[in-house]
Amino acid sequence: MEASDKHVLGPGLLPTPFTAEEIRESSRSGKTIRLLVEGPDGSTFERLNRFRDGDDTGATLDRWNADDPDDVSTSRVTWRELQGHGSFPADRTEVRNELVELPLGRLECVRYDTRATRDAEVQTFWFAPAYPGMPVRYEVPDGTGIMRTTVLSIDAG
Repeated sequence: MEASDKHVLGPGLLPTPFTAEEIRESSRSGKTIRLLVEGPDGSTFERLNRFRDGDDTGATLDRWNADDPDDVSTSRVTWRELQGHGSFPADRTEVRNELVELPLGRLECVRYDTRATRDAEVQTFWFAPAYPGMPVRYEVPDGTGIMRTTVLSIDAG
């Protein structure tokens, strides 16, 4: 990879599935993402993420649980920061293409199986090229089992 590749954020990192520009173009107009979060104990809840006030640098991101829409967490995020969420170490990550059946439909995804350290448990992220931005599904260990988050719907805004 050349250093000028906008998908590579630094030495030793794999290319990200999307550039900051691709995330910006798909999110700045007010995109709302509905997610299903499944705990290892069988508990579930829905969460929403909404982008607003998008500009060339970033946007305001509102997050809330569907059962408590008045309790909104708000932060300013940059498109580059969001791109960084899909940046993984080359020496501890396996990448492959996978067809996945999700609430969004049957999607071609790029699957990343990664470890924070060599001895850590695997975290898995599925990114769909059709939906630039966050993974359409991810599974991370939380100490008691696997926490799974799946995108249920995306409203482009």
